[in-house]
Amino acid sequence: MDAADAHIFTIPAGHGFVDALAAGLWRQAGHDPLRLSRATVLLPTRRSVRALREAFLRLGDGRPMLLPAMRALGDEDDGEVALNAGLTDDDVTAPIGVLQRQFLLARLIVEMGRPGPAAAPMAFDQALRLAQALADLIDQIHTEGLDFAGFETLVPDELADHWQVTLRFLEILTAHWPAILAATGSVDPAVWRNRVLARQAEAWRRQPPADPVIIAGSTGSIPATVGLMAAVLTLPAGAVVLPGLPADVDEATWTAIKADPAHPHHGMAQLLDHLGVTPAAVRPWSVDGSVDGALDDPGGAPTPARRARIRLLHEALRPAAVTERWRRLAADAPEIGAAALDGLTRIDCPDARGEALVIALCLREALETPGKRAAVITADRGLARRIKSELRRWDIEIDDSAGEPLARGESGSFLRLVADMVQADLAPVALLAALKHPLAAGGQAPARFKQLVRQVERSVLRGPRPAAGIAGLRALAAAEGEDGPVRALLAALAAPVAEFSAALAAPDTALRQVIEAHVTLAEVLAASDEESGADRLWRGDGGEAAAVFIAELLDIADDLTPSPAAYVAMFTTLLAQRVVRPRHDRHPRLALLGPLEARLQSYDLVIVGGLNEGSMPPDIGGDPWMSRPMRRAFGLPALERRIGLSAHDFLSAAAAPEVILTRAQRVDGSPTEPSRWLLRLDAVIQALRLPPLDRDAWLWTAWAAALDQPGDSQRIAPPAPCPPQAARPRRYSVTEIETLQRDPYAIYARRVLRLAPLDPLDADPGAADRGVIIHAILERFCRAYPDRLPDDALARLLALGAEAFAELPDRPGIWAFWWPRFERVAAWFVEVEEARRADIAQVWSEVSGALTLDIAGRDFTLTTKIDRIERDRDGRFRIIDYKTGAVPTAAMVGRGLAPQLPLEALILAAGGLVDVPAGRVAELGYWRLSGLQPAGEMRDLEAPDRLIAEAEAGVRALLTTFDDPATPFLSLPNPAVAPRFGDYWHLARVKEWGLGE
Repeated sequence: MDAADAHIFTIPAGHGFVDALAAGLWRQAGHDPLRLSRATVLLPTRRSVRALREAFLRLGDGRPMLLPAMRALGDEDDGEVALNAGLTDDDVTAPIGVLQRQFLLARLIVEMGRPGPAAAPMAFDQALRLAQALADLIDQIHTEGLDFAGFETLVPDELADHWQVTLRFLEILTAHWPAILAATGSVDPAVWRNRVLARQAEAWRRQPPADPVIIAGSTGSIPATVGLMAAVLTLPAGAVVLPGLPADVDEATWTAIKADPAHPHHGMAQLLDHLGVTPAAVRPWSVDGSVDGALDDPGGAPTPARRARIRLLHEALRPAAVTERWRRLAADAPEIGAAALDGLTRIDCPDARGEALVIALCLREALETPGKRAAVITADRGLARRIKSELRRWDIEIDDSAGEPLARGESGSFLRLVADMVQADLAPVALLAALKHPLAAGGQAPARFKQLVRQVERSVLRGPRPAAGIAGLRALAAAEGEDGPVRALLAALAAPVAEFSAALAAPDTALRQVIEAHVTLAEVLAASDEESGADRLWRGDGGEAAAVFIAELLDIADDLTPSPAAYVAMFTTLLAQRVVRPRHDRHPRLALLGPLEARLQSYDLVIVGGLNEGSMPPDIGGDPWMSRPMRRAFGLPALERRIGLSAHDFLSAAAAPEVILTRAQRVDGSPTEPSRWLLRLDAVIQALRLPPLDRDAWLWTAWAAALDQPGDSQRIAPPAPCPPQAARPRRYSVTEIETLQRDPYAIYARRVLRLAPLDPLDADPGAADRGVIIHAILERFCRAYPDRLPDDALARLLALGAEAFAELPDRPGIWAFWWPRFERVAAWFVEVEEARRADIAQVWSEVSGALTLDIAGRDFTLTTKIDRIERDRDGRFRIIDYKTGAVPTAAMVGRGLAPQLPLEALILAAGGLVDVPAGRVAELGYWRLSGLQPAGEMRDLEAPDRLIAEAEAGVRALLTTFDDPATPFLSLPNPAVAPRFGDYWHLARVKEWGLGE
């Protein structure tokens, strides 16, 4: 092509691309709307098409006008093509659906087995993820116009075995996939796009349109697009407008750019080579061949300061091969002075939250200027979510180009939780996650449904896991004596839950049937007393997106046969790939953009966030399918091309009128490495002896830190409730006496406020619960044999244990965890009993009793239930306490901190036990029944008479103190003797006031 005749233009960096393009088209049309409407403009993506429409709207001051035909070419990340060359279905075979292709590839992967030396079955959800990676490879190969047949000679025999394995796995593409496409009568999307672009180019060559045809904003990253550009340049009024190609690039630098795929202009350099055009032939975009600056920024010419900044950016991104020129930069580029840093700020934040808060502050400050438009450009989705969250403190909803994950939205998350619930056989956590979802109503008023769910949680789901399935829940609810509404709720869910569960369990269930059962259950759960489940589930942007997703699954369901057991994992994997783009209630002057979506956009303030290595630029890693030499041999572009595209995005963003560059020094607690472009900027700024970029950063970080900084803080004191004397307890169990000393607030919460702690959900069988069961079994055994043991004592004890465990059919976890331990405890217990019974006249178990003490004219009652009492043949008593957990030390008992046994002896001596005569207690001891190694052990206390006397004096003093209305029920008054944990510590806010104690 003759360079002089090439209609190739560029809109330099610093000019708002779409604004300058719109203004140039309007001037070329002679300000005639009809002439403008006859033009055709091809842009890279749908978002850039919308941006050009908005630019025309700004150009016309909001007045409607006839616009040119605007179409999306579809670049390698967008993939959408919206051309119309008069093609019919017979001309170009339709592309295969994205979801259908992923399913079909996944099925092939499952059939071939996991790639590796020893093939193994692969889960379908894993196959789906691998199928997506394989689909990306297919599109990349077709995009570059390569042939799968090249795989056959790709891997030399001497290379590592795993590459040979990979090549055999890629036989999917050569031996199987073409036949599947032929059977479905479709082609891969990239093939379809290439054919559409080629047919369009052919149509224009046959019948060149007289009206203008302009390809704008494309860098020619797709070979088929390059062919279309070549065709457009042959048209009478055809033109190509490149984004940000620098002028006055010397030959050495241009050569280095062509050799460096990580350079921002490498792609355009290759494009010009393909078109046979030199950089000198590329002219600035305008009507008469020169940028006249008639437009206001961002569409018109930049100020001198911003031109200096753009020169600074080009120098910073200079190819590595020619960076030696930085040493002479101060002398060679005197025009790059301190003014080049005007409007450019760098802010290094301590962490990701701090970065998000600084960015939110910058956006909020921008809104103070009427009409000012601001955008955040970041590839870090975690940072994007934080920014949205921080903006909500000012009730600002920002337009996020990436949308919201469907799986996190209301409808998508509900569908996922319903599936998880049934797959988990209605396990407590999964069940409550679904039932407590905002959409769940179960055919009732939502408020009433939430009350019933809380009732089910407290009475049925707290504690060890119930038996599996809806039947297990209904049986447990009946056993717990639950009222009609709870049982009615479970009955209403029984049929749809059973249907979905059966569909998942049957190996021959069709995928359509599984999906329909899933949707039916979700709609039943979502129904309220006033609206149907369908109306509530599928409403709004998220509901519509979820409905489209389900419809697409149903469209291909009859052609696919994944195992029903893999459905939930498959559904979750596919759902995670979907996004929802809300259409309403977004701020009109703010935008949150990814690097792709930001291309060609124009804003007054641009914040480039997440400028760390691995984010911007991205971590290109490696290709899972080919090594770098293999990619090069096959003809695929270098992975570094992604770095070049990212560098172009950075350059375009940093050329905006006002720019803030941000990064976090630590992310998820780990130190980060600044983006290479920040390091290059620093190097060039130092070479030019300019002030640092972050000179004003402290202002923003200080404001961000002050935003959530509380005012005058006051350290709170521990709670010290002082209920009136009438509300204070006068009846204590002997174990509560210990609690009254260590944590009086727990007694206040339990006995005065009457608050009972809830068991955890899906609880592991705990020591306390195990103790209750073992105590009950030993009680039955000792009552059955109070004096002599039978010959088969161990068998009898195990039989009693089996009966006790059988009373808990709806708690299968108890059997799994506790029965083996009980067997060991039983063997130890019988061995000890057989050795002791010769000296024992009688044994009592689980004996209740009480003792009333007259203290200052007021009666106080101590209650107890003693695990075991023995009376020897001399009439002396021995009290034994079974412990399945920790045993108090002798020192603790001696100091009065564990007074249970001495107080029980006091009650026995006073004749306060049922069916046990008064008498002297000669021994006190603990039996530790852990079921571990050893299964049990005995520990006796010394000097029981002294312990009993001291315990009586101590309890009288303690009860006198706490009967005084002025005595507070403090929380953990003495940290040295505090219990290891407490059920009421959260209520007492121990972690708040107890810091540092």
